[in-house]
Amino acid sequence: MKIARYELDKPLVLAPMEDVTDLAFRLVCKDLGADITITEFTAAEALIRGIKKALHKIEIRDEERPVGIQLFGSRPEAMKEAAAIATSFDPDFIDINCGCWVKNHVARLEGAGLLKDLKLFESIVKATVSGTNLPVTVKTRLGWDEKSIVIMDVAKMIEAAGAKMLTLHCRTRSQAHRGFADWEWLSKIKKSISIPLIGNGDVITPQDVKAMFETGCDGVMIGRGAVANPWIFKQAKHYMTTNTLLPDPSLKDKIELCLTHLKSSCAFKSCRNPVLAFRKHYVGYLKGLPNVSKLRSDLMTIETLEAVETRLRTFLKQEMP
Repeated sequence: MKIARYELDKPLVLAPMEDVTDLAFRLVCKDLGADITITEFTAAEALIRGIKKALHKIEIRDEERPVGIQLFGSRPEAMKEAAAIATSFDPDFIDINCGCWVKNHVARLEGAGLLKDLKLFESIVKATVSGTNLPVTVKTRLGWDEKSIVIMDVAKMIEAAGAKMLTLHCRTRSQAHRGFADWEWLSKIKKSISIPLIGNGDVITPQDVKAMFETGCDGVMIGRGAVANPWIFKQAKHYMTTNTLLPDPSLKDKIELCLTHLKSSCAFKSCRNPVLAFRKHYVGYLKGLPNVSKLRSDLMTIETLEAVETRLRTFLKQEMP
């Protein structure tokens, strides 16, 4: 498949996740085999008002290319202007979030709220396309709920409106992250559009990646599976080429990558204390380690990078054979 100037064969995409896929985490996943990265979603209204936090969120680096900036909003005029601002940051494409299920966003017809107003949805896509010379892509869901599955109409509509790629999270808005993603829609949608189709939802293991590609989609997007296990990109590529599983990362691998990620996060993050903001990542890095409950409790009370590194290296020394 092609996105911008890049030709990619069965790409693995890191899903945009609020407060997770900042620059530091995107670079970690890129080093481990993610082919495409996308920024956290950023409000169009915040960009056009020049909000510093919003502008910081869309900063990118050449080493993560191809990379997209994801925007959300409910006013076509704002999306057009925000697309122009995002373009000045030199991404490879602009992605529109039409799938966020969170209540306060959908109440304003943002994210998955657009699935309740397809005319507005279409206007948002057209306005964004008109605001940039870059490819515009769309990420959305099957529909608002099981009684209003509109993805067939949406897929054709966004292609006609100028979108160059569709990412489908195979759940409805009402499901949020509950239940199971219905991958059967991927093969149906693939037959109805000519633009690339990226599948998303319930991709946790290398076997899941391979199975999703068997639906006929052009790429696979990994979200929560990458938070729990950023090695999944490397593992999935190995599995797809050899049909064998790589061994799990060692204790040393996990501790060293956790520290690399934390140091990068402290360097890039704009919040008051990046160490506190990083706490959500400990669960993934420490999952499955022996004698980890005391370590995890300690890390939740530590507020400096130096102290975290000391605690992790002490744990590593104690547990290494």
